[in-house]
Amino acid sequence: MAKQSAGLLLYRLSGDRLEVFLVHPGGPFWAKKDRGAWSIPKGEHDPEEDPLTAACREFTEETGFPPPLGPFLSLTPQRQKSGKLIRVFAACGEVRPEELSSNTFSLEWPPRSGRICQFPEVNQGAWFPLETALEKIHPGQAGFLMELAIRLKEAHAAGRQES
Repeated sequence: MAKQSAGLLLYRLSGDRLEVFLVHPGGPFWAKKDRGAWSIPKGEHDPEEDPLTAACREFTEETGFPPPLGPFLSLTPQRQKSGKLIRVFAACGEVRPEELSSNTFSLEWPPRSGRICQFPEVNQGAWFPLETALEKIHPGQAGFLMELAIRLKEAHAAGRQES
């Protein structure tokens, strides 16, 4: 069975401008990469685990922030080139990127050195307007941003029509 991953896409509205919170992976492989390297805070989970529960856990592990209270908007799951299925839940919320505190992982670095180093899973987080976020995010996750923008725009238009 293909691996499964779940994440939380935190967003905020500044006037009519949509901003999303993305994280940059830690460790030496990503140190000098920016464009196409950022991600929605997410992680793998067992098939039996509820994806929203996993998304909330992974959000906290990668950022140190508690997950928002919701409501959560379930976005369309996307299969990556690797075969991994990613489920993302969007929620309006607010965090201060400078207070991010991530779990760490161990890695032999440099390779074949016998030296085990600790690296943060995530080395930074930032708020980006949608246009910038689409340039920064891993290409396999861009569809989540586009769907969120469309659904928020539709909800805003529906709310305006009801007034």
